[in-house]
Amino acid sequence: MAGSQDFAIDPRNETALIWLNGALTPRAEARVSVFDAGFVLGDGVWEGLRLHKGALLFLDAHLDRLFAGARAIGLDFGMTRGQVVEALEVVLAANGMTDGVHLRLMVTRGEKAAANQDPRNWLGRPTVVIVAEWKTPSPAIVTRGLSLATVSIRCTPAHMFDMRLNSHSRLNLILALREAIAAGADEALMLDPSGLVASCNATNFFWVREGEVRTSSGEFCFNGVTRANVIALCREHGVPLQVGDFAVEDARAADEAFVTGTFGGLTPVREIDGRALPLALPGPTTARLRALYEALKDAQAARGG
Repeated sequence: MAGSQDFAIDPRNETALIWLNGALTPRAEARVSVFDAGFVLGDGVWEGLRLHKGALLFLDAHLDRLFAGARAIGLDFGMTRGQVVEALEVVLAANGMTDGVHLRLMVTRGEKAAANQDPRNWLGRPTVVIVAEWKTPSPAIVTRGLSLATVSIRCTPAHMFDMRLNSHSRLNLILALREAIAAGADEALMLDPSGLVASCNATNFFWVREGEVRTSSGEFCFNGVTRANVIALCREHGVPLQVGDFAVEDARAADEAFVTGTFGGLTPVREIDGRALPLALPGPTTARLRALYEALKDAQAARGG
């Protein structure tokens, strides 16, 4: 079994260069300090980006989220938007990458004077890393789909730990995924504090019932760029859509379902809590939205991202 981030190994990645604090570094030599705040505490933010036909897709939205996250944790990592874009372009050019690439841009508070929680102990040198890899979703997942299992670990409200913050702190989501795997599923379906549908552990969740696309209110799920694009596509193309609060029983009774993310786009779901969804994958609404999303990607690429 594999989740929404399943990919084929590409040997070219073994020799790809990594951007580490301004230096292009071979993969085998890329290192950060054991006192780095990201390693010690998960103190940092990150972005996943997609290179498609020569363009970094939805770049402005990703940069908005990156800088908003950095502000939220009080981290000035010493780069402007223009400098971040330049760094991304340097990595891609150095590796000769033009298509089918996934990038992970990671920013942490950097090295600290001691391995403890207090941010005042940092040494004032943030760590910025860009990992670019040739990585495409497994084609088989479109017809195989994902199995989801509802788990006991809940998504949290913003005043506890904001799910909309793209933080390096992911332990609660890893625990949710481990519970789902133990139940024989590929990914976790997580609920909000009231027991309503919220999110998957690494992606955002949509389902189709009675001809209508449904998804959570957004208060307890990732601030997904792909999620926002799918919602916009539904509204633009007249696909019935309801964004709101739903009991998990509503999702379990779905005709179709899919998850969204930067890496996989729209990935079909085949079963929820042991109930096989009735339509062949991808279902008609899922297939339509996948086609609309691919067209949107191509249009973005033609405009340069």
